[in-house]
Amino acid sequence: MQEQDKLFKTFSEQDIESFKPEMKIGLIATVNEEGQPHLTLISTLQACSPTEMFWGQFSEGMSKANIKRNPKTGFLIMTLDKNLWRGKAGFTRTTKSGSEYELLNNTPMFRYNAYFGIHTVYYMDLVSHTGKKALPMTNVIQAAIKTMIAKTLAGKGEGQEVLNHFTHKLIDKMDNLKFLTYVDTDGYPVIIPVIQAQTAGSDRVIFASSVYGSDLKAIPAGSTAALFCMSFEMQTVLLRGIYKGTRSMGGIECGELIADWVYSPMPPKSEQIYPPQKLEAVTTF
Repeated sequence: MQEQDKLFKTFSEQDIESFKPEMKIGLIATVNEEGQPHLTLISTLQACSPTEMFWGQFSEGMSKANIKRNPKTGFLIMTLDKNLWRGKAGFTRTTKSGSEYELLNNTPMFRYNAYFGIHTVYYMDLVSHTGKKALPMTNVIQAAIKTMIAKTLAGKGEGQEVLNHFTHKLIDKMDNLKFLTYVDTDGYPVIIPVIQAQTAGSDRVIFASSVYGSDLKAIPAGSTAALFCMSFEMQTVLLRGIYKGTRSMGGIECGELIADWVYSPMPPKSEQIYPPQKLEAVTTF
């Protein structure tokens, strides 16, 4: 978040109510053991007080290991009416019982699911947040059009074959949601909506910087960033690579990410897609 944004240290009662519905986008950005950002969809994310957040775990993944090593997190919540909150929080504790545990396991999504339920609840202390802000849809649509023009004019480059057909298709669909994250100078990850993002070659993603431009310009060129993409059918993919900064592509100012790592966060089994992992024979049964 930029210095000119007004930051809040607490959630209002209206904020807390807005976070309660199951049908919303909840994202948590964590930092892995190499100091790189990681971004995870966690729809159970909400607030239990003006200064504390919680969310439930039902599947395994990198974010849970990351947060236990490094408690600094970034978060984003976007409701169905396209209002969003972005902020920073610090992980504090977990529990396997209590009021929030019961609340999450009694929601329809988990109460009637025969295969899994919430087994652990994670708590985070709020550091700061931007307050309720509407997603600027007109600007997002204009940025998407600019990105498509820049993609045509910029060429495809000659990078490694990092992005497979599925990843290209998921990112290039105009109405899929895309978010970028990087680790700020204070060690907390920051999440930026980049719904306008498009692939521009075998290892490159670009996005016009005409929306959330000051946020994109704050990312140091050459730093590591991650991009999370999801469809409304809950197909997801996570890329990570080097953020090259913003530059003119065919006269359009764009941010550019060169991907060198691809991860599928989709349950039931999250796994690395690129670089491909060596298959090893099972010798112990």
